[in-house]
Amino acid sequence: MAEPLRTVVADDHYLVREGARRLLETSGRVEVVAAVGNADELLDAVRRFAPDVVLTDIRMPGGGWRAGFEGIDAAHAVRSAYPGVGVVVLSQFGDALYAFELFKKGTEGFAYLLKDRVGDLDELLGAITAVAEGGSVIDPKVVEGLMSRREVRGGGDSPLGSLTEREREVLREMARGRSNPAIGRALHLSLSSVEKNVNVIFSKLGLENTGDVNRRVAAVLAYLEG
Repeated sequence: MAEPLRTVVADDHYLVREGARRLLETSGRVEVVAAVGNADELLDAVRRFAPDVVLTDIRMPGGGWRAGFEGIDAAHAVRSAYPGVGVVVLSQFGDALYAFELFKKGTEGFAYLLKDRVGDLDELLGAITAVAEGGSVIDPKVVEGLMSRREVRGGGDSPLGSLTEREREVLREMARGRSNPAIGRALHLSLSSVEKNVNVIFSKLGLENTGDVNRRVAAVLAYLEG
């Protein structure tokens, strides 16, 4: 059995961070080595405990950090100083601005999830595992909102409008950082069917077809942003 992922939890609300600690530890797949209340304590905990993953709220008190972006700034600081540590940022904001702010320096080892994912243990553990392995995840609700806005802005000529419902589902799973086999399991599709849909999506959106999960997420983000 794999060793539990050593994780630091950061949230300025005591009940939230302790609730997250207990939830994660009940899974047996995570060991919470520290639970802290601000961005400065987070960086100190990473230095002292050398975790595999950080789970942080997007907003936390802390000196010298941008108001409202403390968790994102801390995430970038962690990845800069400790490139092997994955970071999951939890946010109450579905606005893509915050997701793009997190991913602006690269997607590897980052996840952006809405806070209601804390109640979905499988979803949260999936993101923690993904970033620990250097992968990337963006909350599917954020992707759906982006897709809707792109379609409205682009009107009938938007390439997104040419995607079938199945292709849209596959695109959402791609943005969550899932591999083709994982997409197949999530959508109950054969691997060959997933590969066909992925190829069609890249073709319709004019994106390079690559098997690298991080580049796939980056490509989806870049397209939706542009």
